[in-house]
Amino acid sequence: MPTEILMPALSPTMEEGTLAKWLVKEGDTVNAGDILAEIETDKATMEFEAVDEGVIGKILVEEGSAGVKVNAPIAVLLAEGETAADIGGGSAPAAKTSDAPKATEAAPAPAQATPAPAATKAADGERVFASPLARRIAADKGLDLSQIKGSGPHGRIVKADVEGATASAAPKAAAPAAAASAPSEAPKAAAAGMPTGPDASQVMRMYEGRDYEEVKLDGMRRTVAARLTEAKQTIPHFYLRRDIKLDALMKFRGQLNKQLEGRGVKLSVNDFIIKACANALQQVPAANSVWAGDRMLRLKPSDVAVAVAVDGGLFTPVLKDAHQKSLSALSAEMKDLATRARDRKLAPHEYVGGSFAISNLGMFGIENFDAVINPPHGAILAVGAGVKKPVVGADGELTVATVMSVTLSVDHRVIDGALGAELLQAIVDNLENPMTMLA
Repeated sequence: MPTEILMPALSPTMEEGTLAKWLVKEGDTVNAGDILAEIETDKATMEFEAVDEGVIGKILVEEGSAGVKVNAPIAVLLAEGETAADIGGGSAPAAKTSDAPKATEAAPAPAQATPAPAATKAADGERVFASPLARRIAADKGLDLSQIKGSGPHGRIVKADVEGATASAAPKAAAPAAAASAPSEAPKAAAAGMPTGPDASQVMRMYEGRDYEEVKLDGMRRTVAARLTEAKQTIPHFYLRRDIKLDALMKFRGQLNKQLEGRGVKLSVNDFIIKACANALQQVPAANSVWAGDRMLRLKPSDVAVAVAVDGGLFTPVLKDAHQKSLSALSAEMKDLATRARDRKLAPHEYVGGSFAISNLGMFGIENFDAVINPPHGAILAVGAGVKKPVVGADGELTVATVMSVTLSVDHRVIDGALGAELLQAIVDNLENPMTMLA
């Protein structure tokens, strides 16, 4: 029986994508690992690999089609001995489903939406990715895919994995599975009760007779809108503010840059901020945590995300193990990540994860602001511009200092007020005493 090739989830936040280009045509023979198509996700354009061998029997979604839902059929793969005549009527509805988003722009499906069979769920709620052929063989052999380790791209279960499996990976009782899925209904019910604003038609009626241009949302802007709405509706934010004196840091930075000039290294204030936050997460390990629905995950390394503005949205590339890296190494890595973020060339593993984020608008002259937490992070530091201000010195005399205002947005489910204050104090101490960051 022919198997359907489904629209893959090529990034953790992808719910639909654009099939930018087919690199195969009907009748072509493909092997596992061959590149089938180029797909535009909410973040970048990525290549889609075949996970099984066979012949492309029918292409269901034309290249250039936008809004194709994850797990929607996009092509039909024929196994050895099968022909196009074996493609049944079941493929026709699938083609219509994949074309539907082109006629009507639909909002992204909720993150809790039930996935298609290609991504079933294990007992612990984790998604199980398997090729259509692997699913068919597993069903014939009575195997539980959640008990099989995949050897395909990104851990996907392929034919070879299930052919070598035995009935010991048999499905578990249905009752526990049903019980495990029950808690997921609560978030759905809560989400259904979330207040929503006016829809497009209501807003457009408000501006009848006025001159305007309608701007369609691309995948990135739609994802940014959905995630930030989710963050503000579901994360109990609270805010901690501090002023940081930068004079010692600016002097130290100048000395280092002069010494590093021969190596072509120029450290920015942002490099010091990244290092200060990474060290602070080690100094206050209880704050190095993320929210995971019904539990917290406390990270051992300092993986710090940094917001990078790009055309139409933003990326938050993650500097992993930032506490273990030198300032010059962090500087070089940040420059590389920022450049590739603006070119939309980052791979998903480079912008997923982290427990803490930094958003710096100081270079735009913004003195202070409040940043929105990027779930599942526990906190984000909003960094303003360093400006000269009158301050009262230790001896009580009035003097002038370069002062930078920062605001720590905190998820109260993860970090309480006193713990957040301790984390922010550690960041302040690191920046006001920059030489200690090299110890």
